[in-house]
Amino acid sequence: MVLNCGSSSIKYQLFEMDENRVLVKGIVEKIGLKGSYMEYEKEDSPEVVFQGDILDHQIGIEYILGVLVSTKHGCLKSLDEIHAVGHRVAHGGEKFTKSVLIDEKVKKDIYKVSELAPLHNPANYKGILAMSALLPNVPQVAVFDTAYHQTMPENAFMYALPYTLYKKYGIRKYGFHGTSYRFVVERGCNTLGVDINTQKIVACHLGNGASITAIKNGKSIDTSMGLTPVEGLMMGTRAGDLDLGVLLYLMEKEEIGTDASRTLINKHSGMLGITGVSSDMREIEIAMEQGNERAKLGLEMYTYRIKKYIGAYAAAMGGIDILIFTGGIGENDDLVRRLTTENLEYLGIKLDHSINKGLRKREAMIQAEDSRVKIMVIPTNEELVIAKDTLFIVNDLK
Repeated sequence: MVLNCGSSSIKYQLFEMDENRVLVKGIVEKIGLKGSYMEYEKEDSPEVVFQGDILDHQIGIEYILGVLVSTKHGCLKSLDEIHAVGHRVAHGGEKFTKSVLIDEKVKKDIYKVSELAPLHNPANYKGILAMSALLPNVPQVAVFDTAYHQTMPENAFMYALPYTLYKKYGIRKYGFHGTSYRFVVERGCNTLGVDINTQKIVACHLGNGASITAIKNGKSIDTSMGLTPVEGLMMGTRAGDLDLGVLLYLMEKEEIGTDASRTLINKHSGMLGITGVSSDMREIEIAMEQGNERAKLGLEMYTYRIKKYIGAYAAAMGGIDILIFTGGIGENDDLVRRLTTENLEYLGIKLDHSINKGLRKREAMIQAEDSRVKIMVIPTNEELVIAKDTLFIVNDLK
């Protein structure tokens, strides 16, 4: 079973690992809020929605487990059929460079690093505690978003702040979306029949949260997100790269503290802040087609920043062999892919517009015949990576 716990949600999938089959998937939403509910979709069956009061993560997971063994909707005869649980954990700091079996020490270390990801790790931690209480004899594994990027060299992950602050607080670039990058990069190289250890790859994970990573010879050498997921690309509600002086100036002028500033750059900025329309790219593009100039500006800013990072990472690696798009926007938005790759022919990047147009929710190669760079759209599957890591670690216990 794979769990991805957010502050007020739980995404879940149940795998039969012999065949990599997804038996059940869904999400619990609005935990601790009015109108909480659970979406549940069993293999080859329509989605079912259950309404009810879900006060905390443990109750949410109890709901999930209860439906899994229910007579009407379940797919398990007993919870004993769940052999392991894999958890997505956003931040592992420098402590965790790979997925690990969860024990009491690991729990404490995940809790300690929560200050580096206050919006994510506490929720991940709650999911671990809840599952420990509900299925105490089932092994659990933590799979960290940041672990993939621990191969970055020091000159890439360090900030130009006093070195003592790095030693004292661990302030450095960590990066995120690592589980997604692992999947799409391996998938891309396998599809092309090339050795991952010889390739220069730029991968763009574009969703409400967005990042871009340079992978050289199979290792992440740089990524756009930093200590937190705020740095880097313009996102749905996050500011992305920002002059530090701007934030200090606003704190002084608006007389706001750290909490309000954190909310400003995480929740009210990005595409939502610029367009005033939405954080959803679909709604923004509709507004742009209707003549909304701010929506047009937002899209131009969004794609311009991606393009800058592609160029920067091509420079850092001395070229580029493969460009990958993934994530909700990367997989489904042909306009973003077109604008992002426009005028990059000098890098060998040339799009086939007929293939790209209308491409959604499926894997494809979208480069023109004379493009030197392979351009790929690969739907990500982070849950499968978590499940595979969990199986690998648990098998070692036997």
